[in-house]
Amino acid sequence: MNDTELSLVDAVAAQAAQAAPQFARTEYAVRRRLLESIADAIDGAADQLVPLARAETNLPEARLRGEVARTTYQLRSFARLLLDGRQLGIAIEHSDPAFPLGGPSPDLRMMSLPVGPVAVFAASNFPFAFSVAGGDTASALAAGCPVVVKAHPGHPSLSRATADLIRGVLDDLALPTGIFGMIEGQEAGVRLVQHPAIRAAAFTGSTAGGRALFDIATRRPEPIPFYGELGSINPVYVTREAMGADADAIAAGFVDSYTTGAGQLCTKPGVVFVPARHRTFARTVLERIDSVQPARLLNDAIAGAFERSGAYFDRTEGVTVLRRGGDTGDGFTPALFTTSLDAFLQSSESLTHERFGPSALLVEYEDAERLASAAQVIGGTLTSTIHADAVDDAGLTGLLPVAAQMSGRLIWNSWPTGVTVSPAMMHGGPYPASTAPLHTSVGATAIARFLRPVAFQGFPDEALPAELRESNPLGLARSVDSLRAEPGDGPRKAAE
Repeated sequence: MNDTELSLVDAVAAQAAQAAPQFARTEYAVRRRLLESIADAIDGAADQLVPLARAETNLPEARLRGEVARTTYQLRSFARLLLDGRQLGIAIEHSDPAFPLGGPSPDLRMMSLPVGPVAVFAASNFPFAFSVAGGDTASALAAGCPVVVKAHPGHPSLSRATADLIRGVLDDLALPTGIFGMIEGQEAGVRLVQHPAIRAAAFTGSTAGGRALFDIATRRPEPIPFYGELGSINPVYVTREAMGADADAIAAGFVDSYTTGAGQLCTKPGVVFVPARHRTFARTVLERIDSVQPARLLNDAIAGAFERSGAYFDRTEGVTVLRRGGDTGDGFTPALFTTSLDAFLQSSESLTHERFGPSALLVEYEDAERLASAAQVIGGTLTSTIHADAVDDAGLTGLLPVAAQMSGRLIWNSWPTGVTVSPAMMHGGPYPASTAPLHTSVGATAIARFLRPVAFQGFPDEALPAELRESNPLGLARSVDSLRAEPGDGPRKAAE
């Protein structure tokens, strides 16, 4: 990285730092208008943006247009969020002369303040919803934090076009240009995380890349929070009772889920535990795989990594290839492998690597009581899925507590692909699924990552922030009604 490129990163970060105090003081109505205006601009430019994304990512037009709708829904959702005081950490506790712990209690009023400039690392597999104007950017802007996006190299033209739209909105609203900036390049991203102006970072991508940036963020002279969503194999556990009740439907749902988006979703089910020796299930799975059309992967780098990662299975004793999959010239066909639970536990270090793309591993078990041990070995995941006939199916008593300990979201008799943008969503999990398992990167509470709680004790009303005064001049709602979906908002869910 040359001196000019380093200077550019420093300049963008400095502009963000300069804009931070003014942006933090803006009324929520201004932030709402900013978010809504960005959403309107993206909707209005969809016919220009989607072809750019199509050319750079190999994703089909229908998928991309659905993602545009999700992206603008996210922006408008965070705009509505600013009507709800509780989501912004507002709590008021009046002085109580009869406080039970001795003496009167003080008057306490708490609210959350923006942490300052945020570095956002765009993802490759969601060029809209997890990219320049995606959920991390929306939640940081809603919090009152300037954003510096490190663009993903997989869709540079789309990234620049989206950044231009955001800059145009800032100009139209006469807001400081430092509220949004964008840089490109791997070394520039490292420099950005190291820059003292940056107060938090959000990342979606590989475990190796995210862990490297996390280590940089925590080694700074003044460490900053790093919210990384990393790799996950999203285990699925099928009980013997569920298999007996509807094996064909489970098989079909499994194939559809792990091949959606060519398997390039962070919630793809990568390993499925099934009862041993169930021939109907395996036959249905293979028939369904053979009907899946080849699909192009996002770019050459991901395609190359997918082909190389097949060695995890080839080198592991006890693993059988059911469908090798691979590049047909028109795209990649799905891969499927199988092994026993004993072999899986013995070689878990290699078999629990995420294989990004249309690939999955079937693990056959004899004793359902051992599924809890499998969940423990897998470690932290974004999701765990249970397919059961009833809550008292064999193995569930031991499995469910471990799955809840290891995952951010548990799914019952459904599939993990598809993440709803809502106040109740949790999209994160224990490491290596994420570096901050207390927080979600999707949904209303994602804003908490970029807010810092501050308590004001005994302050006169006129000295308090407007949000905490008795008069509540901003009219903040005290319920979550304002967060509910409204007609015309578009879809809240996208395959992810």
